Amino acid sequence: MSDNKVSRQKPCHHCKSRSASAPPDTSTIHYEKFWLYRHCSSVQQRDRQAQKAGQLFSGLLAMNVVFLGSAFISSMIFNHVAITLADVWILLSILKVLCLCWIIYYLLGTSRQPHAVLYRDSHAGPIWIRGSVLLFGSFSVLLNMFQIGYSVILIQCKSMVEIVFPSIEILFICTQAFFLWHHSKDCIQVQHNFTRCGLMLTIATNLLLWLLAVTNDTIHMEIESQLREVEQRFAGKAPFSHPYLRNETISCTCPNTTICKVFQKGYILLYPFNTEYCLVCCSVLYVIWKNVGRRISHHHVPHIKPKFKLQGVVFGPLLGTTAVIIGICVFMIYQIQATGSAPNHQVFVMYYSYYIVLLPLMSVGAVIGTIIHALEKRELDTLKNPTRSLDVILLMGAALGQIGMSYFSIVAIVATDPRDLLNSLILSYSVLLIFQNITQNVFIIDGLHRQPFISPGKEEEMKEEQNHEACNQRRVSMLELGQEIRKVSLSYLHSYSHLSWKRRALREISFFLVLCNITLWVMPTFGAHPVFENGLEKSFYGYSTWFAIVNFGLPLGVFYRMHSVGGLLEVYVTA
Repeated sequence: MSDNKVSRQKPCHHCKSRSASAPPDTSTIHYEKFWLYRHCSSVQQRDRQAQKAGQLFSGLLAMNVVFLGSAFISSMIFNHVAITLADVWILLSILKVLCLCWIIYYLLGTSRQPHAVLYRDSHAGPIWIRGSVLLFGSFSVLLNMFQIGYSVILIQCKSMVEIVFPSIEILFICTQAFFLWHHSKDCIQVQHNFTRCGLMLTIATNLLLWLLAVTNDTIHMEIESQLREVEQRFAGKAPFSHPYLRNETISCTCPNTTICKVFQKGYILLYPFNTEYCLVCCSVLYVIWKNVGRRISHHHVPHIKPKFKLQGVVFGPLLGTTAVIIGICVFMIYQIQATGSAPNHQVFVMYYSYYIVLLPLMSVGAVIGTIIHALEKRELDTLKNPTRSLDVILLMGAALGQIGMSYFSIVAIVATDPRDLLNSLILSYSVLLIFQNITQNVFIIDGLHRQPFISPGKEEEMKEEQNHEACNQRRVSMLELGQEIRKVSLSYLHSYSHLSWKRRALREISFFLVLCNITLWVMPTFGAHPVFENGLEKSFYGYSTWFAIVNFGLPLGVFYRMHSVGGLLEVYVTA
């Protein structure tokens, strides 16, 4: 449908200045209606007010669900006798079943209605986001399988809820991942309010699952208590008991130690992926929610999408690859020490030293890139873009995880012994991490709001395309067409082989930061957690408090690194 047909809208019967030249196919547009605004003067005004009202009521639904779930989870933490973990699981299972019903209805009903998806947001649901949903979803399914296996082995002292809950979770993860993969770009035009409420219910459910994963340390404490029990038996001491586990019998031991260790290690290793999956799903669902009822004109659709090419960059990939190789070596040495026994002092020194060298380089690169952005003459992109707005919010919000953990570490170190070698390294690491997050956010956000650079050849190509769309009067011969294609190709290659120093520097910096963020994403994601294993903050704040802080900040930090990679790639391709 052309933009002219969308903009020439038919007013309602209440409007006195009724247009007589309404296009014949305006019936394909399903304008929103709401009972509060049924007497408005025009269809356009009623549509806008109904959209705001639908977003308000669906947001209120999500807020109430989140508050209810948060009250359950908080009651479980502070009064685990009245409200147990099984009660929280039952509530979340009910919410997941409701979400499953809505998703199935959307897939089989709403999306298949006539004129349901007239527009698709080209910026929403990029391949790296949908790939992350599949990747983290697969690991989350594996995590729940480990939990089911662990509960089945200890069935004599486990309830059926501990088997049913992860089973429903697997079904929920698979269905939601399928929905997000195929419908992340939808701008649904029918059943607006019902779709918004379903999306907000799903967002609230994912947020509650994330909150439970952040605050619930029952299984971790159960595993740790079993390890301490074994150690204390050898030492001839009384067995250890955690307050959450007092109702568990001492005889609840695993009959097959090897299989139990596999399930325990797998559960702990895959635990961050579940929290990551919930956060990624919330971001994608929010964009779909913002796009409900959205009508996109052809001005919002780019004629030529920038493509990822490695032309014109040398030092960025070279330095980034060096950082990746060294980081993998540090990570492997740390993991070998951590899995074999408790990590020794030298391993922590090596780990934090790597960060202390890498973080200043990343900060300097981000500052130089921001200065180059200020020197550029590219215009700002002021078009409405829900995906970009969400990217900015997620970058700023996710950075709070690492920044918050760093400030907690700074307080613990300053209050204990900042002159110790390891403590001074952790202090330097925390300060540098805060500075690096801030400088990188400024660089990425400034780059996302810049219009893509268009080479002269591309600019001529876009002008030719616009002229061809405006009037189809000009006809060229095959010879002229071949000459035009050759001219555009030569101009394109010439522009890439003679990049300006500003564009070259931006690409070098962006690519270097991409590889560094991938390294800093891999290390905490696959098991390197020195912030929890060095023992300093854990002894200062206590196990449960520091567990909640780490489980809040670590998934946000991992999500920040992954999201930064996507933002930096966009800055790279538009430079």
